[in-house]
Order: sequence, then structure tokens, then C-alpha cells
Amino acid sequence: MNIRKMSLLLMVLILIPLSLFAGGQKDEDLTELNISYVKSPFNLQVMVMKEQGLLEKEFASDGITVNWHEITSGAKQAEAMAAGSLDIASVMNTASVIIANSAGNNVDIIDIVSRPTDTFTIMTGENGPATLAELSGKTVAGPKGTVLHQLLESVIQKEGLRDVSHVSMGLPQAQTALLAGKVDAALLAAALVLKTRDAGGQILTTSEGYVQPLLVSVSPRSFTEAHPDVIERYRRVQSQTHEYIVNNLEDALAIGAAAQDISSEDALDLYNRSGMAADFTESDVEGLKKDIQFLKDLEMIEGSVRPEDLISGVIDVQ
Repeated sequence: MNIRKMSLLLMVLILIPLSLFAGGQKDEDLTELNISYVKSPFNLQVMVMKEQGLLEKEFASDGITVNWHEITSGAKQAEAMAAGSLDIASVMNTASVIIANSAGNNVDIIDIVSRPTDTFTIMTGENGPATLAELSGKTVAGPKGTVLHQLLESVIQKEGLRDVSHVSMGLPQAQTALLAGKVDAALLAAALVLKTRDAGGQILTTSEGYVQPLLVSVSPRSFTEAHPDVIERYRRVQSQTHEYIVNNLEDALAIGAAAQDISSEDALDLYNRSGMAADFTESDVEGLKKDIQFLKDLEMIEGSVRPEDLISGVIDVQ
């Protein structure tokens, strides 16, 4: 072999591993798909996909095992994606997505799940404040840096409330504090709204007219870039599931009721509140801008984050 041929062979041997590295992991090398299983507030698409094994069927011929992980916290899902142990977060709130990206944990919104305007509420006890105006000077319990916190801040601004004290705590703890009379109001969502109402609580307001909640599916940018076909197939299965639910609502609700261990009546109530969605719109982009500004005002993020930095190229904004 002459020197010229040896040089060419050496160059090929060098470039092959470099090209593989640059292209990331190939789909044929993917053997597992790790997805979070987030049932609450009432993510019916996700419950139907999981309980009917639709993703397992989609990827079975490729030898890809689908692993579901019950991680409900948006922050913990972001941590799992950063650690490489989660490929797709089935449901995250946009605040968690923004915070993750601002911290250098680059994750992409790959699909929409819902706009649950009626799912998030401010509630009071049986003998608590009867109107929003009466929240001035009162104490409200609920999680900080979430859409519920954003709802409270929006109400305070729009209604001109004064001296409202916000005590940060988880949703179950906030409900317990409210029913025990230790706080005047609580930021509650989904099934906790129904349980609190059954215990005599009252809904002061939902997020309608104050905040547009947005729940989305998310994936690490490294994964979306390495496996765009897998992301498209996930989106297709979720879209088909959405269509199935619309056309077979009673059967789908039975799946959701069993998954959350609630009555069929409560399942229908939560579904009607869930705002299940199929298309990402310009109004969702505007909502992301408001979320970013809200988190900046709270000094929960630093640096520049733009909606276009968060939305994957697979999404066609309507």
C-alpha cells in the first residue's frame, strides 16, 4: 500500500468515530425509552397511553423497552433529564421548563398537553373570605414559583389587594392548613379542589381571566437532536390518543378514573376542567412570554430566556 492510500485510510478511520460522536446516539442503538408518568391534575392522554400500552406497541418492533417513572414534580423531572435518566417528561408546567433552561439545563417543549384554566383555583374554607376583595390582609398557602403562585400574584395586581401573605407549601399541606383553619385561603388544583369542596370549601376563583396555564411534554435537547424520529413518533401516538379520547370519551374516562382511583363522576368533572389540547398556538407563545416575565419579577431566573429558545422545531405553531 502506497503512502497516499495509507493516508486516506488513516483519515477515514479518524473521521468515522468523529462523525458518530457528532451525530449522537443512533436510533438503532436505542434500547430503552424512559418517560415520566404524570397523572395529575388529570392528564388523560398520558393515562390512556400508559394504561393501554400504546407506546410499548409503537416501539416494540424496534426492540425499544418503554420504562415509565412516576415523577410528578416539574423540578424533579428537570433534574432527571439533566442526569440523563429521563428521555421524555410527559407533562411539565411551563414555569419548570423556563427555570430549567435558565439554569443551563436545556430542555425542549415537544408537544402540548393541556390548557387547564379551570383546574387551578384559589379556595377558602366554609367560613372564610367570600370574595377576592376580602383576601386583603389575609394568608394564602400554596406552592411558590408555580402557575398557582402566578394566579395569586395576578389576582393581587388586578384586584388591587393589599397585604396578602403567601406561605409556600405543597398542595396537600395547603389543603390541610386550609381545612384546619390555619390559613385563610389555599392555592389548590384538580382532585384536591373536589375534595376540598366536598369538605365545605369554596372556590373564590379559577385562573380564568388571570393566568393561562399551559402543560407541555418536554425532552432534553440532546435527546431531541439525537432522536428526532423517536420524538415524532411519541407526538404521533399522543395525537392518536387525543383523537381516541374525543371519539371514545366514556371508555377513556373509565381508564382515567381507575388510574386515579376516583369516581366516574369526578373523572368527568376533572376532564371538563382539564383543557385537553392538541395544537400549540400563538397565544401559547404569548403565555410563555408572560411566564418568563413573572419568574424574572420573582427573581427566580436570571439571564435571557425567550419562547423560541424553549419550543422544539418539531412543533408547528398554529
